[in-house]
Amino acid sequence: MLVHALIREDGTVAADELYAVANTLGMSDQQVRLCVKRLVTEGRFTHEGRGRKAELRATADTVRALAPNADFLRHAFRQDAGNAPWDGVWHLAAFAVPESARTARDTLRETLVHLGGSPLQGGLYVCANAWEPYVEDAARRMEVHDALTLLTTTDLRRGTTRDPVELARDLWPLPEIADRYHRLGRVTRPRLKRLTGSAALTPAELLTIAIELAAELSRAMEPDPLLPPELLPRPWPGTQARELVARCWAALRAREEGGLRPAVFRLYADLTREEAGRVTG
Repeated sequence: MLVHALIREDGTVAADELYAVANTLGMSDQQVRLCVKRLVTEGRFTHEGRGRKAELRATADTVRALAPNADFLRHAFRQDAGNAPWDGVWHLAAFAVPESARTARDTLRETLVHLGGSPLQGGLYVCANAWEPYVEDAARRMEVHDALTLLTTTDLRRGTTRDPVELARDLWPLPEIADRYHRLGRVTRPRLKRLTGSAALTPAELLTIAIELAAELSRAMEPDPLLPPELLPRPWPGTQARELVARCWAALRAREEGGLRPAVFRLYADLTREEAGRVTG
């Protein structure tokens, strides 16, 4: 998460910046070196130079993998603003991948859950959002697209349960997801106070706050299926937590002094501006 959050707009990560922020977060240089070595071995980054003068460069696959996260966060903000009402359609994906392709089958299952799906039964998953482009893209990359069936319905029943709110409560661990957003709120409030206060903050301190916010936001949102507000308990803690994060990123943007900054600054700043535009529009 730390390395990904420090990717600059040109796709690079400066090792000196990486070590500085890691040290501020209580990580040792050895932890950083091992992390970098693993990321390079896995083909996620290339590496040039030595020590703190080195530079990492994200591969095309790494950059592509980060893109959907921005789409999901943008959709979450649209839901929070009431601009993505649910149309009552459930989106289903079914697959029958043979044992000979077990790795692809297991990866597809994990991907469907990551995209907000929940298993209805063996090989059949349901999502409340239009996930088809993401599902098909993943299936093509795993070379199992021919084994995939996609369909939609407005009449979903599981056993005797057909009320959408009850189905959502049964299919997804909403209390656990809510707890993660409560934690995000607890982490965000003191950092918002620092960012909006009068005390000066160094570039390393600002980067550290940015990484902490990005890490906690990811922790909260990765297991979140982003169910439409119509299917969630009210009030939903995710809405308030994301609003606090948006305020933090607006404050970070106000303190930014220019230069080649991590792409996460631009990403969240852009989303914050979009959110502000919807509120004032």
